[in-house]
Amino acid sequence: MPAALEGPDNMVDTLVIGAGQAGLATSYWLTQFGVEHQVLERRDALGGAWQDWWDSFYLNTPNFSFVLPGLTYDGPDPDAFLARDAVIDLFRDYAQRIAAPVLLGTEATRIARAGGHFSVETASGRFTAQNVVLANGAFQHPRIPAASAGIPGHVHQLHSHDYRNPQQLPDGAVLVVGTGQSGGQITEDLLAAGREVHLSVSSCPEAPRRYRGQDTFYWILQINLHGPTYGINGLQVEQLPSPAARFMCNPLISGNDGGHSIHLRELGRRGVRLQGRFETADDGVLVFSDDLPGRLAMVEAGFGQRLKLMADAYIEAAGIDAPAAEVPQDDLWLPAESGARLDLDAENVMSIIWATGYGLDFSFLDIPVLDQWNYPRHSRGVTEVAGLYAVGLPWLTRHASATLALVGDDARYVAEHIAAR
Repeated sequence: MPAALEGPDNMVDTLVIGAGQAGLATSYWLTQFGVEHQVLERRDALGGAWQDWWDSFYLNTPNFSFVLPGLTYDGPDPDAFLARDAVIDLFRDYAQRIAAPVLLGTEATRIARAGGHFSVETASGRFTAQNVVLANGAFQHPRIPAASAGIPGHVHQLHSHDYRNPQQLPDGAVLVVGTGQSGGQITEDLLAAGREVHLSVSSCPEAPRRYRGQDTFYWILQINLHGPTYGINGLQVEQLPSPAARFMCNPLISGNDGGHSIHLRELGRRGVRLQGRFETADDGVLVFSDDLPGRLAMVEAGFGQRLKLMADAYIEAAGIDAPAAEVPQDDLWLPAESGARLDLDAENVMSIIWATGYGLDFSFLDIPVLDQWNYPRHSRGVTEVAGLYAVGLPWLTRHASATLALVGDDARYVAEHIAAR
C-alpha cells in the first residue's frame, strides 16, 4: 500500500470507492470473507475526511466509541476525546494493520455498467469489477447558499470545509453561518483567538454533553444497538418521517476541552452577535429571519422532544440504574437587537464562514440508481443494481450508520452479500 496499477484495464472482483472509515471497514470484512478487492482513495494520504477538519478539531464522540472491525479502544481514557491528528494516525495505523489494498491518489471519475460487470475509470487507468462498493462518505460537496453571490467581493468567503484556523482570515469581524457542530465549534475557536464573531442561527438542536450519568452519545449508541429489543425504534431508518430526514442535524456538542455542550445563549453572553437564519444579501446588507427568540427556544427544545424521550424510555425498559435527569434552568437571555439585518461594512465583517453542511456527490456514477436527494436507492446497503453497494452514508440503516461505532456492522452485511454472490 499504495499498490500500483498493472495495465490499461485492471480486473478485480470488488472495488471499494473511498478509504475512510467505511471503506476500510468494508476492506476488513472483504478480507475476512476471502473476497479479492481494491480500495481507491482520491486523496494522496490515508486519513479520510478527518484530514479536512480545522486544526483545533476534536472528535465529537468519546474514545469508547472508536470501534472498527478488529479494533476497539483499550486506552486509559474511554470518556476522553481524540484530537484530529490522533484520529488520522489511528486510521493510518488501522489500514496498515489490516493490510488494506489501497490505491492512493486514484479518484474514480466514472462508474458505468458494461455487460455483466462495472467499468470504473480513473486518471490512472480503468478497472473492470464484478462489484463496486460506494464508501466515499457524506462529506463530499460543500454547500453554500446561492445568495452568497450577492456579497461584496472584498469580504472573504469560505466553507467550513476549508477553514483551518483564525490566522487564515483577514483582520476584522467574522460571520459564521450555521449552528450545527461545525458552526458552533468554529465559533468557539474564533472566540478563543479574540475575534469578534457574528453567528447565524439554524435549526440544529442543542444537547447536553452528558445526560443521566453518561455521555449523550453513549445513550445514542445504546439505543441504536439495543433499542429495538425494547420496542424503541426511533433511531432506525424505517421510523424516519421522510427520506429527507436522513440529512437532519446532529446535536450541537463538542469534543474540545474534555467535551462540553455548546449553548447559543451562552455564546451570546460571551459577546457573539446572534443573527437569525440567513436569507439573502442586499448591497452589502445581509438579511436574516426575524425570529431569533423563537429560534433559540426551538433549538433548546430539540433534545427534550426526541433524544431525551428515547433515552429515558430505554433506561426504564432496560432496567438501568441511572441518575435522575437534571432539571434544566430556564435561560431567558436575549440579545438587545433582533438579529434580522447585518451591515457588513458598518460592523467591519471581513470574513464569512459557511458552516452550511454538505451534499452527497455521486456525479461519477453513470448508473440510474439515485433518488431525488442524490441518495442511492438500496436495502441495507444493497442497491437495486446487482453488484452495486453503499456503506457509510447517514441513516443507511439507522441513525449512527455513518459513525465509527456502527459503520462496521453495515460493512459486514455488505461484504457477506458480496461473498455470497
